[in-house]
Amino acid sequence: MPVTIHQFPCLSDNYGFLVRDEASGQVATIDTPDAETILARLGELGWTLGLILNTHWHPDHAGGNETLKAATGATIVGPAEVTRIAPLDRTVKDGDVVMLGETRFDVLDTGGHTLGHVSYHDAADGIAFVGDTLFALGCGRLFEGTAEQMWTSLSRLAALPDHTTVYCAHEYTTSNARFALSVDDDPALKARAEAVFAARERGQPTVPTTIAAEKATNPFLRAPLLRPEAASAAAAFGDIRAAKDSFKG
Repeated sequence: MPVTIHQFPCLSDNYGFLVRDEASGQVATIDTPDAETILARLGELGWTLGLILNTHWHPDHAGGNETLKAATGATIVGPAEVTRIAPLDRTVKDGDVVMLGETRFDVLDTGGHTLGHVSYHDAADGIAFVGDTLFALGCGRLFEGTAEQMWTSLSRLAALPDHTTVYCAHEYTTSNARFALSVDDDPALKARAEAVFAARERGQPTVPTTIAAEKATNPFLRAPLLRPEAASAAAAFGDIRAAKDSFKG
């Protein structure tokens, strides 16, 4: 049976995700950006939280772990780096599997934003929760990792089936689109950027996205095409990432 995903805004620009395995009724939260909002949404839905899946250690992703654990008794799962700010019940790494009832999540190493960042891929339902590795028209900053590490992680996500629905953790798409237009004049990007601006004017989310959409228009995944003179694909990505870091538009 499929999963039901409840997406909601929280903090200044985060998204929260509650995932319910329909076969068992078991529920997980992807990260814990805002414990009180998550608890309120659980109450509205009548869902009982049993699992916390952390992507990385940053406080806007794992900062609600202890509050939610105290309130629900949920099992906390994540990469070892999360213990920098909160305890874990189970540590996971690349290649591990986490079950939510009958739903299987494969753990993918997607380090770069942080060294131990992971993503959770539900191949059967064609969904991936990617934290701060891949954004709609963007990618995470390299706070800890290298350009080569992040390019490897982005390439791994890009290799998922095109139909994969990608749930990224922030509503950054308007600013990402403005930057993308500064480095890429592809017609498909221009059309997507116009749609993004219009959606945000209407107050609509631009998350989730798809692997196909990102491969077609995301300048970070298109970096080797945009910087063909670079010594390697990772170097091309690093150049685009550096340009975004200093972009003022």
